Amino acid sequence: MEMDGASSSGSSGAAQPSLFLSKRSRAFYRFTQQNLPACRPALTPTLVITVFLLVGITFLPFGIICFRAAESVDELVLRYDTECIPENYRGNKVAYIKDDSISKKCTLTVKPRNQMKAPIYVYYELDNYYQNHRRYVKSRSDRQLLHGLQYKDTSSCRPIESSNGLPVLPCGLIAWSLFNDTFTFDVKAGKLNVNRKNISWKSDRDHKFGNDVYPFNFQNDTLIGGGKLDPSIPQLSEQEDLIVWMRVAALPNFRKLYGVIENDIDADEVITIQLSNNYNTYSFGGKKKLVLTTSNWLGGKNNFLGLSYIATGFCSILVAILFALIHVKFPRPHRDASYLHWNRKSSATSR
Repeated sequence: MEMDGASSSGSSGAAQPSLFLSKRSRAFYRFTQQNLPACRPALTPTLVITVFLLVGITFLPFGIICFRAAESVDELVLRYDTECIPENYRGNKVAYIKDDSISKKCTLTVKPRNQMKAPIYVYYELDNYYQNHRRYVKSRSDRQLLHGLQYKDTSSCRPIESSNGLPVLPCGLIAWSLFNDTFTFDVKAGKLNVNRKNISWKSDRDHKFGNDVYPFNFQNDTLIGGGKLDPSIPQLSEQEDLIVWMRVAALPNFRKLYGVIENDIDADEVITIQLSNNYNTYSFGGKKKLVLTTSNWLGGKNNFLGLSYIATGFCSILVAILFALIHVKFPRPHRDASYLHWNRKSSATSR
């Protein structure tokens, strides 16, 4: 009897900790033992076919709407890097772009097929230009852009760190290679005004570039790269093209905003473009394009979103039809345990 009592008290004592477990401990125990409540839907053929059908019916019309919205955006793309080279320099483009004695002025004309309503966004597009190169991306100093010459450590800007023994502001390869082609637009009624204010990200203007930071020793006679900056104007007030350029692109083909035309352009109206072909993309086989585009509720012209929705919806409907045909031709009762692989193995062994 004593042994029974001892064993009884011992077993009750062992059970005591489990009785006084906290709610958190019990929840953790259930989690580690995989005993949490879970949803285990029975994927019957009818349910699977219905889901695929609903996805297709939802995605297909939405994709058509997105595609039509993208197609309604009016866009003009003009490649000018080949058109703006004199005939005698077509075989040696690098010599043309490096010769300062040759005028880089160029005049081109375009006609929009449809009326382009303001605002009309002006982009320059560069191809085969790797702004995402590791050395190029690292060659900048964010603290110098924010604090100016007060920040002395610009070692991250190498190789464009200093010139003639003086610091360069803004330093680095990104700022040094600033895009410097210019564009003006004329129509029959007169010159089109291109607004170059508020073309950069507001977060960049407010938090990454100092309001009282002025360019210093930038693009001097011994270190000339791309565009120049006015040393009497702070980087934020009227030089937003630098801020736009400093936000590097992730892909080798990219567009950057140049400005906004705030006038409507009629259909078939001749647009005369006066441009300066200054930027050297010929050394590495790059391309330069000028883009005039409008926008709508979906944004700019981009057919990928609509086509992806259409493709997904079409494939879903196709899979639903295929599953339905298979289910009609090869029906089977639901929850039939004989179709489980271990049961099929056992039945094959017994044979």
